[in-house]
Amino acid sequence: MSKKNKKKSAQGGHKNQPIGQEEGAVRAKKHLGQHFLKDENIAKKIADTLSLEDYSNVLEIGPGMGVLTKYLLQRNLDLVAMDLDEESIVYLNHSFPLEHQEILKKNNRLNVVEADFLKFDLSELYGEEEFAITGNFPYNISSQIVFKMLEMRGQIPEFSGMFQKEVAQRICEKPGSKTYGILSVLVQAFYDAEYLFTVPPSVFDPPPKVDSGVLRLKRKGNQKLPCDERLFFKVVKTAFNQRRKTIRNSLKTFNLSDNLKEDAIFDQRPEQLGVADFVTLTQKIANDPV
Repeated sequence: MSKKNKKKSAQGGHKNQPIGQEEGAVRAKKHLGQHFLKDENIAKKIADTLSLEDYSNVLEIGPGMGVLTKYLLQRNLDLVAMDLDEESIVYLNHSFPLEHQEILKKNNRLNVVEADFLKFDLSELYGEEEFAITGNFPYNISSQIVFKMLEMRGQIPEFSGMFQKEVAQRICEKPGSKTYGILSVLVQAFYDAEYLFTVPPSVFDPPPKVDSGVLRLKRKGNQKLPCDERLFFKVVKTAFNQRRKTIRNSLKTFNLSDNLKEDAIFDQRPEQLGVADFVTLTQKIANDPV
C-alpha cells in the first residue's frame, strides 16, 4: 500500500452521535440505493472472488455495515472501505472494530474513507499502484462505477462484486443477444468477464425487487487495442444508441464516405459485432479518406 494510503481514516459524525438504529444498525437509505447484504456465506464467496495475484490493494465500494469487509480482512490484503454514507462511516470507525477485534488483530490494514467513489481522485490513495475493486454496489450507480473503472483500467487488474442481475449479465453477455450492449463491448475489450452466481432478494435488508448477480473481471494481458481507443469508445456508444438499426444508419453522424459504407460490416446491427469486429470497424473509420 502506498504511503498516501497510510493517512488518517475519515471520521464521520460527532463523538456522541447515535450509531444507526437499535443495536448499532445502519439504516439503509433509498436515495443511496442501499440494500445491505446479510448472508454470511454469500459475503465470503464474494470476498473469495479476488485472486490477489500480483497485487494486495483492494478498494471496497459501499461497505455499509461491513459484512463483506470482515471477510476481505481475513485475506492477506490492504483494504480501503469507501462509503458516501456518514452513518456507515461512523459505524465502521467505531462499532465495527469493537465487534471484530479478533479479525483486526490479524489484519489491521483497514482504511475507512468517507467519499463519493464517482468523484474521488483515487490517486490520493494509490498513486500509480495497482488495486482491485469489489463490493455490493449500489444499483443506482453500478454502471457509472464500471465506466470509471474502465478509465482507470491500467491500475485495476481485477474487479468483482454484486450488481442487479440484468446488469451483471449484460456486462458478461456475448454478441447476438438482446442484452448485449455498450457495457458488454467496452468491458470485454479489456477484461475477461465471468458471471459467477445469482443472489435472491431475500438475503438483503431491505430486499430489492429483483435478483442480483455476482461477476468477476480479470484484465487481459494486452491492455492496448490495435486502434484509436477514443474513437473505439465513440463508435461503440454511437452504434448502440440506435441498436435496432444497421451500422450504416446508426453511424450516420460520422459522415463516412459512400465507398466505406458499402463495406459488408455496415449491413450488420451492433449487437451482431464482437469486440474484434468493433476494432476492425474503428480501423476502417479511422482510415476513411473523407
